Amino acid sequence: MFYAGIDWADQKHDALVLDEANRKLGAIRVAHSPEGLAKLDAWLAQLLGQQTKDQMACIIETTHGLLIAFLLEHDWPVYPVNPRTVDRKRSASGAKTDTIDAYLLAKTGRADLADLHRLTPDSEQVAELKLLTRDQSALIQMQTRLVNQLTACLKAYYPVALELFTKVQQKSTLLFLQTYPTPQAAMLASVEQITTTLKQARHPQAKHVAQQIAERLKQPYLVANAVTTRTKSRLMLVLVSQLVPLLEQIAQYDKEINALFLTHPDHALFESLPRAGQRLAPRLLAEIGDDRSRYQQASSLQALGGTSPVLFQSGMYSKAHRRLGCIKPLRNALQQFAWQSTQSEPWARDYYQRKRAEGKSHTVAVRALANVWVRIIFAMWQHHQCYQTATFEQAQHQHARRAA
Repeated sequence: MFYAGIDWADQKHDALVLDEANRKLGAIRVAHSPEGLAKLDAWLAQLLGQQTKDQMACIIETTHGLLIAFLLEHDWPVYPVNPRTVDRKRSASGAKTDTIDAYLLAKTGRADLADLHRLTPDSEQVAELKLLTRDQSALIQMQTRLVNQLTACLKAYYPVALELFTKVQQKSTLLFLQTYPTPQAAMLASVEQITTTLKQARHPQAKHVAQQIAERLKQPYLVANAVTTRTKSRLMLVLVSQLVPLLEQIAQYDKEINALFLTHPDHALFESLPRAGQRLAPRLLAEIGDDRSRYQQASSLQALGGTSPVLFQSGMYSKAHRRLGCIKPLRNALQQFAWQSTQSEPWARDYYQRKRAEGKSHTVAVRALANVWVRIIFAMWQHHQCYQTATFEQAQHQHARRAA
């Protein structure tokens, strides 16, 4: 067996190969280019000789990217490791170079290959869904930042605008702000003009809301000085001009994700989860995947999802800590879903409230609930069964009787 440690980077990659006896068979540096990766492929094949590619374990600190895609396409076994695992093997001097990192990766593979999991690529459908949902999540984070900046901007010179609408990011709010960028402009507008603006944004109750807005603008409210109003209204228009197309693109992502999600055989299973909705159901499917052999048991999925705690013990100190090494998008999807489930599932709400009564913070209580949900989702996923509240509650009662 041979162990190839590959330290990847944006411009070049360093590789070093060890054999079973810990002998260094060679090292190479290649460019991140078609020629460089072809050179890496030929070099690994040369070291193997007549042996099959299964005898060369490629140890690397990532699970995605063009380098990973290249290695998988050329049938090289890839074993991803957490960067912190490799850091623990670093010498006391703290020396760090790309060659040293490649050596430590190869050394990790040689010592711990039995504990590493070979990377199996997702199906094309799941891979596309995962990329779409993760990219959309990044766009939603961008939206949140812009909304927060817009809210702070309005508080500085136009606080009454925040009272006129329930959400800053809705289309009617943004169009109103573009049409009436200052409190003075809004005050001069008639009910008919405001109604026309709201109708352009397809507000369902344009005339009624326009009347309410006009009445509120006639009442006393805080107004900034002329300089602040001129400067902040300019910033507000810039933020709105960024928000409007961003919201449109996020909506387009929703359509594309939903269309792809509905073509997957497991879509009904994830749709059955309470309040998973249009966003969380596709994200859960994308992150968990459809390879039933990937996880040996529910605890494996709990660890990857970051819902199960890790024990930290030293001397007399012993405490369960939050798991840091996990798949962050999976963890976020699971915890968001767990919180949503408390709004419709009585048992989930009771579990959450019980944890809060024990003194746990909101985050810890939601994470604990997500840990329970992972076991349920894993069982559903393995047996191809949709979620039913009655089935879960019956199993819960049977477990309680056996425990008693």
